[in-house]
Amino acid sequence: MFQPLYVAATGLSALQDEILDITNNLANAKTVAFKRGRTEMESLFFVEKSFKDVLNEAMTGAETPPVNVEHGTGVRIASTPKNFTQGSIEITNNPLDIAIQGEGFFQLKMADGSLAYSRAGNFHIDNEGNLVDPNGRLLEPSIILPEGTTSIVIRQDGTVLAGVNNETSLSEIGQISLVRFTNPAGLKSVGQNLYQAADASGQPMVGIATQDGFGSLNQFSLEQSNVDVISEMMRMVTVQRVFDTVTKAVQSYQGMLQSLTTMRQG
Repeated sequence: MFQPLYVAATGLSALQDEILDITNNLANAKTVAFKRGRTEMESLFFVEKSFKDVLNEAMTGAETPPVNVEHGTGVRIASTPKNFTQGSIEITNNPLDIAIQGEGFFQLKMADGSLAYSRAGNFHIDNEGNLVDPNGRLLEPSIILPEGTTSIVIRQDGTVLAGVNNETSLSEIGQISLVRFTNPAGLKSVGQNLYQAADASGQPMVGIATQDGFGSLNQFSLEQSNVDVISEMMRMVTVQRVFDTVTKAVQSYQGMLQSLTTMRQG
């Protein structure tokens, strides 16, 4: 008898999660290199007997004859993959801003020694001259700027050149490598613009920018979020309407139950 309420509850829960995903996308619309998420749903198992049939069997002991009818049991969130389409490139005046044009991720070393991956290229220099992300994580392999560095050039293939004490000649100090995955959508999000490899993503493949399918590096540039605010707002309106419709269905069912109760009392 209460199966419709359960089905409705699964729908409302899934829609609530989708609203959460949309809200997160909108909140990160200005986050450097943020990749929008999407919500994928799937139906739950179908059953050949309704809740009413099962209840009658439990009360009377008589088995309900099988009928060619299937009843859905609701919906659930199947996955929330990231969309790794290219974000727009914004020109900056910071020589440590680097945008990836095409495939690839920067490789960063976490505090526990493990590796994480990011598209955000808003780098800084720490007290020891290391190139680090905004939270102090070292770029891997490490790039260390010599003391007294006054100019830095980063080529499209990741080669890093530095000039010291305003000298016109530049010296090569390292190369920024990139990492790519067979299925980037399978990466695990860990926050702060970082991802970690997972079974669904495949193993990381390290390479040089502009070679073997890797993208190029653009200095004085940052990749922006790929969130389309207008599309997300339209999606939110659609989800809200479905949410309201399911809520009205629950109210209608409650009205039917109340009417049935009144008839029995009469």
